[in-house]
Amino acid sequence: MPKLSKRRVDAISEPGFFGDGDGLYLSVKPSGSKSWILRTVVQGKRRDIGLGSADVVTLAAAREDAREKRKIARSGGDPTACRNQVELTFWEAATEYHRIIEPSFSSLKHAKLWLSGLKIHTFPHIGDRALNSISVVDVRRILEPIWHTKHETARRVKQRMEAIFDWSKAEGYYQQENPCAGVKRVLKPHRRDPVHHAAMPWKELPDFYSALREREGVSAFALRFIILTACRSREVREAQWSEIEGQTWTIPAGRAKDRKAHRVPLSDEAMRVLQAMRGLDRRYVFPSSMYVGTNKGRPLSVNAFRPLYARMQRDLTTHGFRSTFRDWCSEYAEVSREVAEQSLAHSLGQVERAYRRSDLFEQRVSLMRRWGAFAAGQST
Repeated sequence: MPKLSKRRVDAISEPGFFGDGDGLYLSVKPSGSKSWILRTVVQGKRRDIGLGSADVVTLAAAREDAREKRKIARSGGDPTACRNQVELTFWEAATEYHRIIEPSFSSLKHAKLWLSGLKIHTFPHIGDRALNSISVVDVRRILEPIWHTKHETARRVKQRMEAIFDWSKAEGYYQQENPCAGVKRVLKPHRRDPVHHAAMPWKELPDFYSALREREGVSAFALRFIILTACRSREVREAQWSEIEGQTWTIPAGRAKDRKAHRVPLSDEAMRVLQAMRGLDRRYVFPSSMYVGTNKGRPLSVNAFRPLYARMQRDLTTHGFRSTFRDWCSEYAEVSREVAEQSLAHSLGQVERAYRRSDLFEQRVSLMRRWGAFAAGQST
């Protein structure tokens, strides 16, 4: 097996493991991140030992580190027990931790987003600092400027930093208390005012839906399906034909917001929407119009509805139709809170989850049939 070279390490882009010899491998993830792995036997068991990100650990350094760890393993020791002697920078710790958790992300986009906030807000300040030199004062200086102006971003950055320091402490790289643990107490409380999505009054829905049926674009059909199922935009845009059986659509756990599969009863009107979509794409129900008729099928874009609202001269949000449905359930259909909330796939309180085992599917079949008829102007 030929040895790796710096030029080849830089050039490799396809995912996989690329050997350098003596158990040293370059691991390339689908996202493009690269890291060093040593495969060896430690105390009679096969082990994969991470040697750090290829962005910060050179080929020569990885070879030397692998050589030292193989020597320890051959003598019967555990190479990972010596890692607490290594001084990592925050950048090295963050990229190594990200490499470890990368397989747990639901998509490559989410994996990249996890690291992007750190690149923007933390690396310029403490990226090249040794972990053990970073204190709660440094964390506060990073978070304070964005704690109120970009609170959600600040909260996520704090969570990710906290996870990195927890991992570093568990691995022996960090010997102090997590500097993120108490920083919230020294920041001024953030007042979070509720944000309500623009929602259409339920009495106006039949007229809007009638106008929507006059339009033939994929985005119009997708919006009709969102309204008729009361589901989230992403769930509908990424709906696949394999998920639909008869008049039931099962959103898999991997795409559901609460990571639990959700069965959706389909009304006759919803089935008419599906019938209109058949044949456009073999995988996605609502494919991007850019790829219709090609072998590069992709789901409808997240921005697909904005031009539609503009053409219809309506100031609406797609998520707001879930509120429209919920108001109709309370004020018109007079269904129980449990059935309405289950139809929206809302998470329930811990006590409710403990006592309720059913997804109330049969009751929701009747409810969604009535909702579909109402939207289509077939009932008063």
